[in-house]
Amino acid sequence: MSDLPHDSAFGRRSLLLGAGVAAAAAAGMAAAPAVGAAPTPAPAAGPGPGAVPEGRYRVDLHAHFLPPEYRRALLERGHFTIGGYPTPEWSVEAALAFMDRWGIQAQVLSTSDPGVGFLPGPEARDMARYCNTFAAELFDSHPDRFGAFATLPMPDVPASLAEIDYALGTLGLDGVTLLSAYDGVYLGDPRFEPVMAELNRRGAFVFVHPAAIPADAKPTLPLPDFIAEFTFDTTRAASLMIASGTLQRYPNIRFQLSHAGGTLPFLAPRLGLASQTPLGDLWPDELGKPSILDVDAGVRSMFYDTALSAAPAPMRAVLEVTDRSHIVFGSDWPFSQLTFLGDGIDPAPRLSEVFTADERYEIERLNPLAQLPRLGGVLG
Repeated sequence: MSDLPHDSAFGRRSLLLGAGVAAAAAAGMAAAPAVGAAPTPAPAAGPGPGAVPEGRYRVDLHAHFLPPEYRRALLERGHFTIGGYPTPEWSVEAALAFMDRWGIQAQVLSTSDPGVGFLPGPEARDMARYCNTFAAELFDSHPDRFGAFATLPMPDVPASLAEIDYALGTLGLDGVTLLSAYDGVYLGDPRFEPVMAELNRRGAFVFVHPAAIPADAKPTLPLPDFIAEFTFDTTRAASLMIASGTLQRYPNIRFQLSHAGGTLPFLAPRLGLASQTPLGDLWPDELGKPSILDVDAGVRSMFYDTALSAAPAPMRAVLEVTDRSHIVFGSDWPFSQLTFLGDGIDPAPRLSEVFTADERYEIERLNPLAQLPRLGGVLG
């Protein structure tokens, strides 16, 4: 799954826009306090029912990293933007500075789109191993600041099964990252059943991140993918996993959906229609046909992060389809750098328009740690 072609007019405009974004983000990072500096006091609460909890307490379940060799490979193969956003630089020092500035105790790191699938088979396997080993080494050097979701060499199913075993069994990573689709094949497709079965056997936590759609498979709009297309692709993957019965067959997998589930909360009432119409008969017999109750249970069982979605409309939509215990904090850093250029330690101020301080503490700390026992054991 490639990004927009850089020789197109829109591709050139995106790169010019991206240069400005990167420059502004760099300026914001330059203004951050030194690594290890004590966080500034929390600002007074804005309008709404909740004050901002004080101190460095957040646990960020939607945070990305680009280890040096991984970022170099992206750029060498033309991935100068990711979802229309300039491919950012990343370092341990910058991540710690960001966390210290915004009251984040720990980030659980993951690779973003395009994963490692842009590389040929052996290189993809080696890159996944490199990213996972790099992340595990952070557990030793900064045990109370980082967790990690494993990168898999999807869509290579046998290689991904081997990497699951190594990343979770040997390295002890906290879960797995899956993109919404690989080469146009979405999660929930029968081709990925062996991966789902193994993740279910392990009771894995799975972070689902959207993937960019190839330029020749989507409308040409003057908007980067991360604005809208990413949310739609998360919705496609979640909808197929629900409609195909993946969630029923593999109830031990805990799925976290990026960006408040995309548009899934809004569309949830429509997903059950497949069981009442001939559409439901399109699914293979061995996958079953979900009922409305199955759909409701599937939507309710997923976890929804606040990344780029920490505002009343998406949060209240999520609360309509699940309870607060299934909302987890996410920053989407470093791809969201422009949203963090202000002062203070609150990267999601509008959460206080929906949640009280105690409720925010649940969402931003207790809920994430409840799902990740290794990191929970470290942080307490």
